[in-house]
Amino acid sequence: MATTTTPRHEGTIMSRFLSRLASLVAGCLLLTLVGSAAAQDDTTPIRFQLDWRFEGPSAPFLMAVERGYFAEEGLEVQVDSGSGSAGAINRVASGAYEMGFGDLNALVEFLAENPDAPGIQGVYVVYDGTPAAVFARKDRGIETPADLAGKSLAAPAFDTGYRAWGIFADANDLDADAVEWQNVDPTLRETLLVRGDVDAITGFYFTSLLNLEGRGMGEEALTIMPFPEYGVPLYGNAIVVREVFAEANPEAVAGFLRAFNRALEATLADPEGAIAYVQERDPLIDVDLETRRLKLAIEGSIDTPDARANGAGAVDEARLANAIQLVADAYDLPEVPSADEVFTDAYLPPQAERMIFPGQNE
Repeated sequence: MATTTTPRHEGTIMSRFLSRLASLVAGCLLLTLVGSAAAQDDTTPIRFQLDWRFEGPSAPFLMAVERGYFAEEGLEVQVDSGSGSAGAINRVASGAYEMGFGDLNALVEFLAENPDAPGIQGVYVVYDGTPAAVFARKDRGIETPADLAGKSLAAPAFDTGYRAWGIFADANDLDADAVEWQNVDPTLRETLLVRGDVDAITGFYFTSLLNLEGRGMGEEALTIMPFPEYGVPLYGNAIVVREVFAEANPEAVAGFLRAFNRALEATLADPEGAIAYVQERDPLIDVDLETRRLKLAIEGSIDTPDARANGAGAVDEARLANAIQLVADAYDLPEVPSADEVFTDAYLPPQAERMIFPGQNE
């Protein structure tokens, strides 16, 4: 005799099926969530503070984000624009950012004046030579450092050239007090020189030169004295890290530097292509201008004989110790930080991986 299935029995079977299906879906969802949480647990977030706006020299940092170099190292990196090297140092020291990009000389000053503050160290020198330079009007009879005596100069008080003026003066047998300084807003510095209100200014080479040209004053009207070419052995900007973060996350810091090193190599090989990553972050930039700014930074501060000899990112210990003492004397610092307090190579990629300048690996 054939078995008949009642509507009620059919409903029971369907109910059991739907219940099992729901359990299966819930299980899969749980596994997905667990896997996602595990993946997130393996990712280290890093807030990174630039020294300035999104301009040409910020290209390798932004490239490392967009090309996934940081992500491949298990890092989730947030790169923010800044408002000055000293500000970047202070924000990293305060814990607002884990890492940043700031002037190594500003770091020396911070460590000397805040001996009890949380430690912060340089871990990768990007600007092997300080970009600081003097820009003087030729029509004021200025051809050499000696010609600056009796002249007026302008710069913001936080400007490296202003702060390190005593070092430049000593290196060129010029009395540091032989000039008259004006502390001005950074947006006015080049305008004052173009108008003739001052005889000279100090500023980063790749910033002030382009600003002056944009205001109608070209190189032919200027005497330019880059600090490194006039006897000033200071380092420039470096990647810095909060020590407590580095001690707790050494592999994350090392991974950050590996990723940045890759991006810097790609930037050195193709500056024009690297600017695309700056434009992605700020579509309003002048691409040609920022490409030139990046090339000037590379030629003047990044691709130097010392950097080629030692590999990008590293320091010469004797030079660093000398630079620290020069800064301590010029800034009249209460303490003199040791070279080990200012910089560590513990997280750098091996030297062979840092020989990244065009022509070195051919």
